[in-house]
Amino acid sequence: MTQIGGIVLCGGQSKRMGRPKAWLPFGNEVMLQRVVRILRDVVEPIVVVAAPEQEVPPLAADVAVVRDEERGRGPLQGLAAGLAALAGRAEAAYLTSCDVPFLLPGLVQRMITLLGDNAICVPRVDDHYHPLAAVYRLSVKDTVHRLLEEDRLRPAFLFDELPTRVVQPEEIQDVDPTFQSFHNLNTPEEYEAALSRLRLGK
Repeated sequence: MTQIGGIVLCGGQSKRMGRPKAWLPFGNEVMLQRVVRILRDVVEPIVVVAAPEQEVPPLAADVAVVRDEERGRGPLQGLAAGLAALAGRAEAAYLTSCDVPFLLPGLVQRMITLLGDNAICVPRVDDHYHPLAAVYRLSVKDTVHRLLEEDRLRPAFLFDELPTRVVQPEEIQDVDPTFQSFHNLNTPEEYEAALSRLRLGK
């Protein structure tokens, strides 16, 4: 069985939220801790990628924290840092952001199962790719670095260049009927709505 790790990105600037998403309280933990905990139910090891000098909430001792080489270059830079940290420890990794509090372990497992022999497995829902809910083999790292050097920072460029399994909605709807694993929180209003949902147990 292929060893699958996890990469959690938390180095975004959170401009619309107005404060660091990783530190947003959510139940008896903060957002980053929650996403790491959920992901650990399915994959290991876990790597958290933060911005240079960013303060990170306390995490379990076996969760590695690494830093983007440059600030503000988006998820492709974070993916590069995460893949480098997993070298020799995993063959592929599920990539997620830290602001998806309703991530479902079943969705993560399904994406891993659908990877097959491909380099990447990414869902496409509502005519949009979800690169921060995808599985990447560590072998994509050279292409990631080339795209960064070329200043082509959109993750979708990877899908054009490497064998990619595009997952359709009907392939994952049984494990995530409302696609809640993709619902990231960008604004204070979205955060408050998520807290209300948590309180209602939905």
